[in-house]
Amino acid sequence: MTQFLTAAFYKFVELPDYAALKEPLLAVCQQQGVKGMILLATEGINSTLAGPAEGVHAVLAYLRQDPRLADLQHKEAWSDKPPFYRMKVRLKREIVTLGVPEANPAKLAGTYVKPTDWNQLISDPDVVLVDTRNHYEVDIGSFTGALNPHIDSFAQLPQWVAQTPALNPATGKKPKVAMFCTGGIRCEKSTALLRAQGFDEVYHLEGGILKYLETVPPEQSLWQGACFVFDERVSVGHGLEVGDYGLCRACRMPISEADKLSPLFEDGVSCARCHAITSEAQKSGARERKRQWKLAKARGLDWVGASK
Repeated sequence: MTQFLTAAFYKFVELPDYAALKEPLLAVCQQQGVKGMILLATEGINSTLAGPAEGVHAVLAYLRQDPRLADLQHKEAWSDKPPFYRMKVRLKREIVTLGVPEANPAKLAGTYVKPTDWNQLISDPDVVLVDTRNHYEVDIGSFTGALNPHIDSFAQLPQWVAQTPALNPATGKKPKVAMFCTGGIRCEKSTALLRAQGFDEVYHLEGGILKYLETVPPEQSLWQGACFVFDERVSVGHGLEVGDYGLCRACRMPISEADKLSPLFEDGVSCARCHAITSEAQKSGARERKRQWKLAKARGLDWVGASK
């Protein structure tokens, strides 16, 4: 059985020539049969790639030839199915959008905490634990006792930080804060946001939830549920084993086996979350895409829809 290697990585580093990096990097990925997404901005690089192991490692070696990326670290996982169907390299204003220029992780990021030391930190009653991810990610799993900002996008986090009483106590004394996210990039920027606002003791989980699930044995874990990932695996658990969640192709939200029992669920078309907010025309289009996919599969062809 073919095995696909997934590599996730990011680095906050000044890349003033980021636009010039796009085409050569895309060419290398295509030559190596690697697919996924790479985001480039003046503040750095953010990516998840998948493909044959030798191809993924070749792309990583190419990136590390740049002295600015020589110490680029990545996380690996394996799957039996291809996690991505296209290769894209996109130019962005930020590699993770927060919209707060002064939140510069290269200068203000909080203190890294190793996964093996994380339990001790978050068990401290004086620590405010914050999950920096979107609500649908938090819904399927999080650390015990973590605050859920209930945000739809990362760019909404600054407003939540400004309003939540736990981070703005009546005493005026800023608390000790621990923050986490999937792979480390959002919490790294989140800690920079807090430090820019005068928080002195700010910590974040090095390598994110994924590194914790890979490192900490289940019997010692304070993690509850599954961890949502932005690829065809949908979710992972301890040991980075692929979870049981599927993906609604209409709204891209995770769906459980119980969710599929809803009368509003139609595979590839809608789920209970999005059925009321998608038009009949959109549902008809989704049904046609599903029909085309089935035809291509029956003929032994790859079909991933129109490129964007």
